[in-house]
Parts: sequence; structure tokens; C-alpha cells
Amino acid sequence: LDLGKSTKDNFIGLYVLSYIHPCYNLQNSTYVFTSSPSFACVLLYILLASLSIVTSCGNLLVITSVIYFKQLHTPTNYLILSLAVADLLVGVLVFPFSMAVPVSSCMYRQGIFCKIRDSFDITLCTASILNLCCISIDRYYAVCQPLTYRTSITAQVTAIMILVSWGISVFIGITIIVVGFSQGWCEENCSIDVVVANSLGPVFSFYLPAIIMLCIYFKILLVAQKQVNSIQNTSSSKSEVSKMERKATKTLAIVMGVFLLCFTPCFICVVFQPLFVTPPQIPVIETLNWLALSNSMLNPLIYAFFYSWFRSAFRIIMSGKIFQSYSASAQLF
Repeated sequence: LDLGKSTKDNFIGLYVLSYIHPCYNLQNSTYVFTSSPSFACVLLYILLASLSIVTSCGNLLVITSVIYFKQLHTPTNYLILSLAVADLLVGVLVFPFSMAVPVSSCMYRQGIFCKIRDSFDITLCTASILNLCCISIDRYYAVCQPLTYRTSITAQVTAIMILVSWGISVFIGITIIVVGFSQGWCEENCSIDVVVANSLGPVFSFYLPAIIMLCIYFKILLVAQKQVNSIQNTSSSKSEVSKMERKATKTLAIVMGVFLLCFTPCFICVVFQPLFVTPPQIPVIETLNWLALSNSMLNPLIYAFFYSWFRSAFRIIMSGKIFQSYSASAQLF
């Protein structure tokens, strides 16, 4: 291995050698899949393959439910359908690419497969985040402006929101790859293009949508609490009111908590990684990447399985009753 002439190059070489991926060997500065996988490697890939399968199957159930059952043809569920499509593609495309081409193998050399993997990763994860943001807007109108909800959030408005979300996602994914996206330690000085790509990309892909979602859900929570207090003043069943308040609070906490838990560590690392004096260890980078991707597996649980009518749809699908002619018009709730 040629460690280079400079001390910095030597340090990079030693760093890569010290924290190499458990399933890869370093040969001539290139990652090569090991010919004799260790137990840790096999266990890792079984886990990652399981995550990919669960993600794909869960979101495929959501997509099938919304498309097939007429009762689920609503603007809100169209947004959930778009989210499920993004998350399904994460499970089908990003997961396998990330298994075949680990993040750590692209830290210092950007080959064609690295660019393809990064493009899918950025585009689909951004689409997933923006669809979550659209869902929060839909919920804002449903809770805070119920009288004008049906006229404000129509199928046409929902279609525009979906198209804008996917258009922005594709634009950001292509732009970052064209401009340049640094996943490792910049050599000498970071170019202005790399700094911009690593700063503006996460701002539009994550930080701005996250701030919008936090503000919207905070407003929803305040309005929901006012509605609960109003009901409490006119109802003698205080225990039922208290239950409603706890349920609303718990739902919003799960939605935002899981989202922030999965994505925040990864995007913090993305923004500051090129500027680190000592790059983060490879296992840390790989873990943060997979933690962010796992949000696509959890979304069906949060946005679909939480609702009773989706559970009814899933039972019909899993039992095989979906092949009966009348099942499309079945009453789910």
C-alpha cells in the first residue's frame, strides 16, 4: 500500500487500515470483499438484509392498501402512499447498494457505484423527509382548521405537494453529486463547492423540513390541548378527555422523536465531517448511515399500522381475502 508522501496521507492510510469494514479487505487502496467472511460479517449482512426485506414488505403493504381499497382514496392517504413509495425504493435500491458499496469504501475514492449509491441515497431520503413534511402540513389543516380542511387539502393540492417534493428531491440529489459531496477527510483544503454541497444539501434536505415539522407539530399540540380543555369544560367524563390528551401527545412525540433520532446524528456528521481534524471512525459512520435508513422501515409502523383502518386492510391482504371481488369496497372503519 502506497501511503503517499505527506504525513497526512500516511495518517489517512493508517486510519483506513485501523478501521476497515469487517467484510472488506484493503488491496491497493481499494476495498475488496473478503473471500472468507468472518462471523461478524455474516451476522452483519443477515441483519442488513433483514432490514431491507422488512422495509420493502412493510411499505409494499401500505402501497397496496391505499391503491386497492376505495375507502382509503383520500388526500391524506395519497401523501402516505407517496411516503411509502419513497421508503420502498430505499429498501429496494439504497439498502442493497449500501450493502454492496459501504459508505466507508467511498470515503476517499468516488467511483461510479459510489456516485450511484449516493444519488439514490440522497434523492430517496430527501423525498421521504419532504413527504413527512407534507403529511405534517395536512395534519395541521385537519386539526387546526377543520372547517376549511376539505376545501384546502384536495386531491389536486395533494398531487402538487407530491410532485414538488419529488422534484426537489431529484434536484438536490443530482446537484450534490454533480457539485461534489465529501464523505471523507478533505485533502489539504476543502474546495468551496464541497463545503457548499455538504452545507446547503443537508439544510434543504433535512434541517429546514425538520424545523418546519417541529413548528407545525408544536402548533398542532397547542391547538389539540385547547380543544381538549374546551371539551373538558363541557363534559363530565374527565378520564376520557385525559386519555385523548395523552394519546395526542404520545402520537406527536413518536412521530418527531423517531424522525429526529434516526436522521439528526447522520446529518450532523455529514455537515461537519469534512472539517474534522480526525475523521470519525468507520463503524460510527456506517452505523449513522444505517440508522438514518432505518427510518424508512419505521415509517409504516408510525403512519400506517397506528391507524385501525390500515390494520384492517393488512388483515384482508394477509388472509387472502383481497382476491375476492367485493373486498375493494370493504368497510375498513
